[in-house]
Amino acid sequence: MSDVLVGIDPRELSVPALVWAADEAVRRGARLRLIVAVPPVHDRLPYAAIAHQGSLRIRAQSMLSNAEDLVRELYDGLWTATELVDGAPAGVLCDRTPGAALAVVGSRRLGRAAEVLSEGSVVVPLTARADCPVVVVREPEHTAVHPPLIVVGVDGSRDCRAAVAFAAAEAGLREARLMAVWVWPRPLLSHGDETEGLAERRRLLAESVAGCAERYPDVDLEQVIMRGHPVEELTRASREALAVVVGRRGRGGYLGMRLGSTVHGLLHHAECPVITVPLPENGETEDPPLAADRERPLTGDPPGARTRGAER
Repeated sequence: MSDVLVGIDPRELSVPALVWAADEAVRRGARLRLIVAVPPVHDRLPYAAIAHQGSLRIRAQSMLSNAEDLVRELYDGLWTATELVDGAPAGVLCDRTPGAALAVVGSRRLGRAAEVLSEGSVVVPLTARADCPVVVVREPEHTAVHPPLIVVGVDGSRDCRAAVAFAAAEAGLREARLMAVWVWPRPLLSHGDETEGLAERRRLLAESVAGCAERYPDVDLEQVIMRGHPVEELTRASREALAVVVGRRGRGGYLGMRLGSTVHGLLHHAECPVITVPLPENGETEDPPLAADRERPLTGDPPGARTRGAER
């Protein structure tokens, strides 16, 4: 069974991320691999850098031990492994994602520019480059909602199909409902009869989730079309969810410039953990979403009208 990786921040332990990762390792019968990376020191004279690096390693080792002790206290018998490595945290974690089941990190709630440009940022570079699904635990999952709910964003592309497959499997593990959501942006100018467009999106949404019912017969699947902006509508859906799952468009490069505005927006606004799923190795070519549904910048107040069932 593949490892569940969890990145440990040597400055501050993210208990929600650690607990989320440990819970998932228990569900999957997998090993929990706790990793802490000590970043290089560039802003000091050589002798001062060596001393500072040493103090960082001591702090990192202490944080790693605290995390391992907490896991052992809460999850008796869970198979764990620990690793302390010198290197940039995002790069260290990315290098260990091939073959892993998941990589889990907490969010330091940096601003969008800092997440992209800061040397110490982890969330965006890891989400953009990882070879396995990445879970960012910015907010806790909503476990008080019954039956529990997992939300997956759908737009008809191949990356969304990978996300749907992961979300369905996760819903099966958690005995949760699965809501597949297609967000249909409102046009800047109203034109024509929308009936044909709605029918096309219904068809594509059904194609995107085809096979889920047969593969996971115990998962209650709901298909929903919403009108509005993807970040706003998926953020609303996240308020009652265990997680929001989205696909990743190709390889995002170190700075994650190809993550797309929806993924970036959810990483900063979603009110539950966000899971980003990459395409399989043999699926790098994507089918683009409908031109009318391509991402637009998030501006203005949230659109109000929503229709449930076939359209929301």
